[in-house]
Amino acid sequence: MENFVLIIVAILIGYALQKFKIFSQETPIILNQYIIYISLPAIILLQVPKLNISIDIIIPAIIAWIVMILSAGVVLLFSKYYKWSKEVTGALLLVAVLSNSSIAGIPLLNTYIGEKAIPYVIIYDQLGTFIALATYGTLITALYSNNKGTTPRIIVQKVITFPPFMSLIVAFCFLGVEFPPLLTSILTDFSYTLIPVALVAVGLQLKLKMPKSDLKPLSIALLVKLIIGPIIAYFAAVMFGWQHTLASDVSILEAGMSPMITAGAIAAMVGLAPRLSTAIVGYGIVVSFLTTYVISRML
Repeated sequence: MENFVLIIVAILIGYALQKFKIFSQETPIILNQYIIYISLPAIILLQVPKLNISIDIIIPAIIAWIVMILSAGVVLLFSKYYKWSKEVTGALLLVAVLSNSSIAGIPLLNTYIGEKAIPYVIIYDQLGTFIALATYGTLITALYSNNKGTTPRIIVQKVITFPPFMSLIVAFCFLGVEFPPLLTSILTDFSYTLIPVALVAVGLQLKLKMPKSDLKPLSIALLVKLIIGPIIAYFAAVMFGWQHTLASDVSILEAGMSPMITAGAIAAMVGLAPRLSTAIVGYGIVVSFLTTYVISRML
């Protein structure tokens, strides 16, 4: 209960700071950079070495990719049926497919399941969502916008130089290793900053206003992201015989997380229905509190 109250309070604080213009418009970017360069690497180095070497390590990554590929297919079917524009289709291929798997995933999974879920959250995020953002996200941006500056070399460079991904590689080298108490204490202190900072950043970026003309694609985007995604994850777990494990439960909840804030920012930046993309992220964050709670009670 305390964790859930923290989530609500931190987001409301961020939203209030945004409405009263207390911080500059660059503040969410700075906070997200702090998370990417400091908090998230700390929690990765602290939690990933605790994983046991087993098939469970790769379950979240496999389910993440199955969910994203099939969700993209569902978006394309809706796009063809409703004859959406190229910009709207591109926007939904980003925000209705990519999960807010670390910034929202870590605090919510910590609330629903506990700290034991965090290593699997990190695997889902880094080997699933993040690599998809760098590869699939870059491809969608190139195909559906006027961005022509993408090459395979740039994509690979983005992946291997991303601080959390570099931390993940280092952490894998220390599987089963217990760090010295001083190092563990330092990593723990920095990891504690992730949840409040991430949630305040979410509140600072929360946008809820939108015109009625965007209601249909917004509704379908939330349907795909918050409901169809976790259903796909569940059937993927059943198909491989992974159901009722911690790794699969984490993966199902991660599949139902709100749309990725970074994906929304990228869509807006390259002109893929900016107003709609921002609204989907904002409404997705709010609605996901209810949907993920329901999913957590069903698991």
